[in-house]
Amino acid sequence: MKNKEMVEKEYRFSDRSVSVYFDTSFGMLQDMVDKENTILITDENIFAKQTEKFSGWRTIVIQAGEQYKNQQAVDEVIEQLIEFNADRQTIIIGVGGGVVTDITGYAASVYMRGLKFGFVPTSILAMVDASIGGKNGVDVGVYKNLVGVINHPQFLLYDYSFLETLPEKEWINGFAEIIKHACIKDEPMFQLLQEKSLDYFHSSRENIGKLIQQNVEIKYNVVVNDEYETGERKLLNFGHTIGHAIENTAKLPHGSAISIGMIAACIISEKINGFSKAHTEKVKQLLSEYHLPVAFNIDKEKTWNILLHDKKKSGTDMNFVVLDDIGKASIKKIPLPELRQIFDALK
Repeated sequence: MKNKEMVEKEYRFSDRSVSVYFDTSFGMLQDMVDKENTILITDENIFAKQTEKFSGWRTIVIQAGEQYKNQQAVDEVIEQLIEFNADRQTIIIGVGGGVVTDITGYAASVYMRGLKFGFVPTSILAMVDASIGGKNGVDVGVYKNLVGVINHPQFLLYDYSFLETLPEKEWINGFAEIIKHACIKDEPMFQLLQEKSLDYFHSSRENIGKLIQQNVEIKYNVVVNDEYETGERKLLNFGHTIGHAIENTAKLPHGSAISIGMIAACIISEKINGFSKAHTEKVKQLLSEYHLPVAFNIDKEKTWNILLHDKKKSGTDMNFVVLDDIGKASIKKIPLPELRQIFDALK
């Protein structure tokens, strides 16, 4: 059931290869796995909208939303895996957005000390970011992704028909990560986004498909070279240090929080890295054109205290991603007192 337009890519890591199938059909799963020994995990929204796709598959349905990306949800998934008599030969497939892929990868990695798993990402955010790179984990209260593993799926399968029922707000949410990739790695893509619009990508499966594949290749090329985030992979955290700190406290969608975090990172780049104010304005304008927020009133004391638990903190310094130029980023160690001073001055 392969789509004649399908493109297949393979990315090699230390302990496995990940096969990525672009522009294909969900039905291809039946050719890839033993249906009798496979369990799908999805959320209640996707299951309701795409019920026919799950017909004949053993399926675990979880609650939708970031607030349910926690250890309790993983425990409930594991209980259902036990009820399904899942064993070491079972493969788990997460069909959904970032919450589903995170929970699926984490649960599969710890159940019986590790089962094979794959992803069918169904949102823009999951397609270009959350399902890629092997990071799977859960939040602990307001602390984002504090518990988890790095473990790669066997495959990713991209069926763009899922995007037909994706709410507009989730398209907007996902474009924050696309703009992030352009800011740190791809100035021509930044220009493309400036020239086009959300409607341009929304209106054409071909247009959004090309953009998604471009972003997948950007992220996988970074991760292949730095699987365990000792160097270049840290650049993918652009906008996430402050963004993650406000995401759960302010109850913002991931893309909105990262958008605000990118503006804060641009301003910090001006202060410590000579990034131009004109470029900050370009980033701000692009985010605004894709309907993402560029300012938000936050509780600075609460946000700062959460930021201090960020995984990028190293002793009395924070490893902070700054822009050198549009399409080029670097990592600077900022002493926490200096960062606090800059953070307090942000508007």
